[in-house]
Amino acid sequence: MQQSTASPTITQSYLFPKHRLKRVMQDPVKEPLVIVACGSFSPVTYLHLRMFEMAHDYILDSDRFEALGGYFSPVSDGYAKPGLAHWQHRVSMCELAASDSSWLMVDPWEPSQPKYIRTALVLDHFEQELNSGADGGVLMSDGSRRRIRIMLLAGGDLIQSFAVPNLWKETDLSHILGDFGCLIIERTGANVYDFLLTNDALHAHRKNVFVVKQYIHNDISSTKIRLFVCRGMSIKYLVPDLVIAYIQAQSLYNEASTRKT
Repeated sequence: MQQSTASPTITQSYLFPKHRLKRVMQDPVKEPLVIVACGSFSPVTYLHLRMFEMAHDYILDSDRFEALGGYFSPVSDGYAKPGLAHWQHRVSMCELAASDSSWLMVDPWEPSQPKYIRTALVLDHFEQELNSGADGGVLMSDGSRRRIRIMLLAGGDLIQSFAVPNLWKETDLSHILGDFGCLIIERTGANVYDFLLTNDALHAHRKNVFVVKQYIHNDISSTKIRLFVCRGMSIKYLVPDLVIAYIQAQSLYNEASTRKT
């Protein structure tokens, strides 16, 4: 696999999380898979968690893949998006949201970088952490090790951004879709199938693109959550209770903090 070129910072204290990663393949016929969701997660919502669960159901129902684990990879503060809480807050909120999951983890590598890291490079990082070295890959029942496939988990809105001029490098799109692949969750107002047909990059790598149907439509957005908090409105049942408590304890997204952003 040809990796994108970059020189990101690696802190000495960084440890790649593997505490919920399945270490041994159960079905040798299937392909081992790890799912990665990149995004702001400011804050993480029930929709983000449901995206992972919908993708997991899709994988369980397929005869091709076996899910070994899933990762949140929040964007770094270098992204400079309005309403973006400090990366340590966003990592903490994702960890709280995933605390009762048996397979979801949060990787702090991308958010801790001083500059914005392109998605293609983030996936390269996961490739390095999961598949390099003597213990790289996943253990098979016969004692051999097999490379783990990494796949990007995304909503239909992110996929539509592929068509925005100058937003994505063509080489990055080819790398993401061709070398890794993408699980796309249908989202309200986004016609994923039409976009798959009309977008050149997605159509060229359509065999690596898997559309996951959203049977119960969920339109929760972090933008709306921040607005609700700023207006003093309830966000209960939209965000995990532990995340709500954290937002309140840290005074995130209120009117005062919004003015500072």
